[in-house]
Amino acid sequence: MKPNALSPEELSRYSRHLVLPHVGMAGQQRLKHSSVLVVGAGGLGSPAALYLAAAGVGRLGIVDDDVVDATNLQRQVLHGSAAVGTAKTESSAARLRDLNPHVEVVPIEYRLTSANALDVFRGWDLVVDGSDNFPTRYLVNDACVLSDLPYVYGAIFRFDGQVSVFAARGGPCYRCLFREPPPPGLVPSCDQAGVLGALPGVIGSLQALEAIKLLLGAGDTLVGRLVIFDALTAEFRELSLQRDPACPVCGDNPSVTELIDYEHFCGISAPTVAHDLEVSVEELAATLRAGETPQVVDVREPLEWQICRIEPSVLIPLGALEARVEELDRGRPIVTVCHTGVRSLRAAVALRAAGFPQARSLAGGVDAWATRIDPTMPRY
Repeated sequence: MKPNALSPEELSRYSRHLVLPHVGMAGQQRLKHSSVLVVGAGGLGSPAALYLAAAGVGRLGIVDDDVVDATNLQRQVLHGSAAVGTAKTESSAARLRDLNPHVEVVPIEYRLTSANALDVFRGWDLVVDGSDNFPTRYLVNDACVLSDLPYVYGAIFRFDGQVSVFAARGGPCYRCLFREPPPPGLVPSCDQAGVLGALPGVIGSLQALEAIKLLLGAGDTLVGRLVIFDALTAEFRELSLQRDPACPVCGDNPSVTELIDYEHFCGISAPTVAHDLEVSVEELAATLRAGETPQVVDVREPLEWQICRIEPSVLIPLGALEARVEELDRGRPIVTVCHTGVRSLRAAVALRAAGFPQARSLAGGVDAWATRIDPTMPRY
């Protein structure tokens, strides 16, 4: 068999591609000898990887350092209930190999960082970005520009999604559109704000479609175009984008010529926490069992409060804390609580600055409480 030839099994599998004028035998062979790296095996990476594998992309890499959690299963369709607790790369590889044994799946089970990104990206034809945080998005963008690799961008939030192609030759990069990240805390994460489960299926599938078009050289890609999808109205909008000659990464005189500290760039580097600013879930549980009653102030949103809460506690969302601070007793200890301990730490710092010297944050939030104190508490 010739090196580029398709086997009889592949001819049967891809028969619906072979009759398409923009694919055909030559295009399917091109897909077979292409390689795509998918960053993240979550909501976006799941449908993107599934459709890329089904399409016959010959080599498919999956970068993720997380494990499958039950809360993922509402949207991360690569994984099933039996995979809970296993590495997402392991779960992904098993599913993709079962879907298409003709595809070489390369699991990369470690966190993508400035130290390894350029090495990880080397040898791939393009990147699909399924990340869910700003540091990784800026890292992917800069690494792709420096590596001369196009990448397919996708993002989701509640009921809205975006997709585009960045870092393609002559086209804009992510920083041409978003020069600076938003202030820390301004945009909630999916675990705080939620996301409609089917939405990443729409956006991730569009990402796979754009990747396939790029590999085939077929159709009009989203280079220079940003598609915005509103799931509640089922409406698509499109914005025209242009490369910014003054862009610090892909511009005519770039100032970013190597990868940087993206956690610091996005303003979310782990803060130095004073030793008395946090309280462990075990310490709080012991305090409550002893009959002591610190003010437990839950700074999450009302919808989160309805899912689970520590009793006794009072709900004052973080955004309303400053206006309602006089409802609290300055003479009593305060323990602020959120989902994982990030918002509550900000609340404790703010309360101390407002004259509450005994304010502390619950380390790990209600998620840590559910895993280490009360396993009957619902997790989200």
